[in-house]
Amino acid sequence: MFKVAIIGPESTGKTELARQLAEHFNSPWVPEYAREYVEKLKVPYTYEDVCNIALKQIEEEKFYENLSTSEQFVFFDTDLIITKVWFEYRFGKVPEFLTERLKTGFFDLYLLCAPDLPWEADPVREHGDDRDYFFDWYKREIEQIGKSFFIINGIGNVRFVNAIHALKPNKFILSNNDY
Repeated sequence: MFKVAIIGPESTGKTELARQLAEHFNSPWVPEYAREYVEKLKVPYTYEDVCNIALKQIEEEKFYENLSTSEQFVFFDTDLIITKVWFEYRFGKVPEFLTERLKTGFFDLYLLCAPDLPWEADPVREHGDDRDYFFDWYKREIEQIGKSFFIINGIGNVRFVNAIHALKPNKFILSNNDY
């Protein structure tokens, strides 16, 4: 099973893309746990809350780590890189267990969603004006762990088509002008 993380700044279509790819390839996908967790909070999230989120993400990864299945892919809507960046940005420190888990190289491929979609505010999103900043940070993090990645851009169906092509042996990426 090929493990694919779909990451990127807020409001870049990660959830929709994960859902579409899972449906297209008839594969499982793992929804973003952080959103579910934070939406249930009655107060602002804390360092301990983000630790709980990271531990749940690790639990979800471990479930698929050695799973024997006929499915070609499993898609994860976000991963520990985003959580690591949030720890650093918000709290100035990252728990050792998260750093150690990232060293395992769990994912086979990252699809990094470009911030080329219009911003859509919601109660959980915080940084609409900083999407390029976070995009660059996520890219550096992927490069630091030495994993393969493709930048996925495009509006509407172009984004989905580009992601499908990134998952095929002969990869090419379309722009909105090509579609």
